[in-house]
Amino acid sequence: MRFTLSIIALIALAPFVHGADKTNVLFIVADDLRVELGCYGSVAKTPNIDALAAKGLRFDRAYCQQAVCNPSRSSFLTGKRPDSLHLWSNGTHFREKNPDVTTLPLWFKENGYETRCAGKIFHNWHTKEKGDRRSWSADEFLHYANHGDDVPEVRGELPPNLSKGIGRDYGKVPVTECRDVPDEAYYDGRVAAEAVKVLGAVKDKPFFLAVGFWKPHAPFNAPKKYWDMYDADKLPPFDPARPRGAPDIAFHDSREILGLPPKNVTPTAEQSREMRHGYFANISYMDAQVGKVLKALDEHELRDRTVIVFVSDHGYHLGEHGQWAKTSCFEFDSRVPLIISTPAMKTAGKATPSITELIDLFPTLTDLCGLKAASGLDGRSFLPVLSDPTKGKSPAFTQHPRPAYFDRTEKGVPDAMGYSVRIAAGRYTEWRDWTTGKVLGAEFYEHTRDPNELTNVLDPTKNTDDVRAARAALHKQFPPDTPPAKR
Repeated sequence: MRFTLSIIALIALAPFVHGADKTNVLFIVADDLRVELGCYGSVAKTPNIDALAAKGLRFDRAYCQQAVCNPSRSSFLTGKRPDSLHLWSNGTHFREKNPDVTTLPLWFKENGYETRCAGKIFHNWHTKEKGDRRSWSADEFLHYANHGDDVPEVRGELPPNLSKGIGRDYGKVPVTECRDVPDEAYYDGRVAAEAVKVLGAVKDKPFFLAVGFWKPHAPFNAPKKYWDMYDADKLPPFDPARPRGAPDIAFHDSREILGLPPKNVTPTAEQSREMRHGYFANISYMDAQVGKVLKALDEHELRDRTVIVFVSDHGYHLGEHGQWAKTSCFEFDSRVPLIISTPAMKTAGKATPSITELIDLFPTLTDLCGLKAASGLDGRSFLPVLSDPTKGKSPAFTQHPRPAYFDRTEKGVPDAMGYSVRIAAGRYTEWRDWTTGKVLGAEFYEHTRDPNELTNVLDPTKNTDDVRAARAALHKQFPPDTPPAKR
């Protein structure tokens, strides 16, 4: 059935599958961007990504497989779940446990493409040697830096920081920083410039160009003109309360933003307001860089033979649920923006409610470009959705360990793993002991009534049809009789 659907979809999308003239891929990845774009109804000012959505298909229910950088990126770039890779932390390079795994860019490279990387695509391994040079036709650019090292680089005197901050630094820079500097002062401006340069170099070849922007990931240090686009007092209000009835294990200590206990910061209302302001400024800064790359694509007249993907590695909390940053199974962290634009797209400007997983990107792009299918992938092509947005699959799975950053503990392994499933009706999560598989806590959020997941309605004495359906789906994917430690 899957093969038949793919063939039908390929026939329907035939105008941009060029046979001998390979279809290019521009693969754009944002970092820590939750579904906060103008084209999704947000107050975020993102005209360039909105314009891409007007020429593409917007996925309203796309989900990452783990809400932290390395596991998520390793997952969708290999088409495998974190459990298949045995990779659940930032501290392990994906090739340490999977030395021969095929990556998405490597597959295109082996099929005759020039594959290039500008910015953060795989996890930023902080040393050049820990990239994945095997996947690329040339050296990666600015892929191994640290977010906390994004110090503004300018000629002459550095303008003052107009933000107040929260009383701690993010590496070598403040958590919030507002300086009147050009875009190229920070990483993303330089990533965009390099991507434009690479497009000029590869325009006459079939290419897979991956452009990884570092924003809106903290620090919140977009140039001042992007802060000026927002009135912090007019940003949407948020509810900092924990969801009623949620087990304690569902939460984390927000250490990435607030610092390590016991020296962690409790932000004031003004500090929370400033960080939220900075996050939106970062989004608009990133959007402007996306615009530069798309403009170059058009100037080289490549749009009519290029598939464009815009996606985020995972979502983010901005104080909701009492959480900052990521590493939870909640919707704010699990759901991501995903836009795909193809030449001569008949569904351009539309949206799909189809529940989609990021591991589906690998097989979908190989289908779109007419390449043979890679073996051993966990994802499934959603090519039929591109021609008929009502098609698609359900459900989507996200997981997260506890402690969230277990690799930095003396024990070195998790105490528990949270397995979460998103079906159309809502989200069901089980937190299981790492060694025994025993359920330590469970949640169900009814999204038709409670889209922000404010009340856990799971009642052990009364299971609704939706709960039964979600639990059955979760147990089929992650059997309850197999402890995570033995998976």
